[in-house]
Amino acid sequence: MVLASCVSAREKTRDAACLLPLSPALSLPLQTLDLNLLRIQHRGRRQRQQRQPAQPRGHRSLKMHHPACWIVFSVTTALLFIPGVPVRSGDATFPKAMDNVTVRQGESATLRCTIDDRVTRVAWLNRSTILYAGNDKWSIDPRVIILVNTPTQYSIMIQNVDVYDEGPYTCSVQTDNHPKTSRVHLIVQVPPQIMNISSDVTVNEGSSVTLLCLAIGRPEPTVTWRHLSVKDGQGFVSEDEYLEISDIKRDQSGEYECSALNDVAAPDVRKVKITVNYPPYISKAKNTGVSVGQKGILSCEASAVPTAEFQWFKEDTRLATGLDGVRVESRGHISTLTFFNVSEKDYGNYTCVATNKLGNTNASITLYEISPSSAVAGPGAVIDGVNSASRALACLWLSGTLFAHFFIKF
Repeated sequence: MVLASCVSAREKTRDAACLLPLSPALSLPLQTLDLNLLRIQHRGRRQRQQRQPAQPRGHRSLKMHHPACWIVFSVTTALLFIPGVPVRSGDATFPKAMDNVTVRQGESATLRCTIDDRVTRVAWLNRSTILYAGNDKWSIDPRVIILVNTPTQYSIMIQNVDVYDEGPYTCSVQTDNHPKTSRVHLIVQVPPQIMNISSDVTVNEGSSVTLLCLAIGRPEPTVTWRHLSVKDGQGFVSEDEYLEISDIKRDQSGEYECSALNDVAAPDVRKVKITVNYPPYISKAKNTGVSVGQKGILSCEASAVPTAEFQWFKEDTRLATGLDGVRVESRGHISTLTFFNVSEKDYGNYTCVATNKLGNTNASITLYEISPSSAVAGPGAVIDGVNSASRALACLWLSGTLFAHFFIKF
């Protein structure tokens, strides 16, 4: 409780007044006292002070310095011991304030209180803080403004609402000299926001990985992790702030999406990339046949993370571009060995070796000889056969057409 205080407004240019501090049920200014009455009381006080002996220095008088404060003090004491009457739903003597108000962070909240012509004083409070008393603004917050003050409605607005504005608000009225209150609870919703998320990570196959995604919001958002796989589409992983993957496999690499949702606004989405290192393995290596004097190409394809480096060997000799008329070329996960003019000595077995920091692998590929007649006759024979069959069918069709024409004519 706060004792009554006497204040003088604007350097004695306005009437002095005693403001009654709010009890839990009511906080309203008293009527402004008559200035002439104050002057008479002030002269009486000076005369009494002249008759009284001087007080010793340091002695503090227990008497009130303003007679009007005795009145205020008495009224305040009485009101503090008489609790306000809370308004219940369905109370016909005084309509209640509006139900709970729910707004999003950054929006404006309107608090309405329905009153009638029996109400003499009104005020809006936030816990123990006075926001407005009648048309007088007590709050120093510029976001709080009065909207309506009529015989039937008393409303205020809080602009740009934040989470610390959430809580109970009280509409306090004075009617028939009895204070009554009605309470409304302001609920502030906050869109989901991811505040902390793991960075992209690179691990070796078989390791364990833990991803973190922390989000805030009101109500508390639900955090969901999903693996965005190219093959399987969007696969569900877990509903938790932490995503733990034990003994990770190479097919579990890729992007993982964290989504925070609380139905207040669109979900907040962030992504984390997991790179899984694994040793190379050769997925494609095919023997090739070519005639002497023709161009021949051997190809070797290997999957690996990091990307593998390739080497070509014939027996124990490493091959390089420009040696013996060959060219070695590696692009991404494919390496080729090209012979521009194959000779007898080029035929044989070749070894493709793929290496990265986690290991190596190799495959044997054979360059073998095919006869020039097979190389030419093979496809040519098929073409000639097709052409012969086509000519035979054409002859049959033409013969049938001529026969039908001759038969119809005669």
